[in-house]
Amino acid sequence: MTTENQPTLTFNGVDYLIADLSDEAKAQMGNVRQAEMEMQRLNTQLAMITTARNAYTQALTSALSKQDQPAAAKKPAEKKKPAAKKKAPAAKKAPAKKKASAAEA
Repeated sequence: MTTENQPTLTFNGVDYLIADLSDEAKAQMGNVRQAEMEMQRLNTQLAMITTARNAYTQALTSALSKQDQPAAAKKPAEKKKPAAKKKAPAAKKAPAKKKASAAEA
């Protein structure tokens, strides 16, 4: 059998003949394949769950729009801001007393 017809593994840009791989390399190749299949299965499951979540969200939106708006959902009353503390008026300075000069005394 020629090498052209034998199955190969291309890994990191290098082609390997699968028949020439060690048992350990073959086992790891199988592990990689299994992990990729599981990732594909989980991605499919995630897509289905996301679709269901979107449908539930739309149903909730519809259900809420059909009922009266509850009091708790109404716009809350504005909270009054606490009054600003008033500063005590600054003490007025008494006019400076003139010093008596020696001539006035």
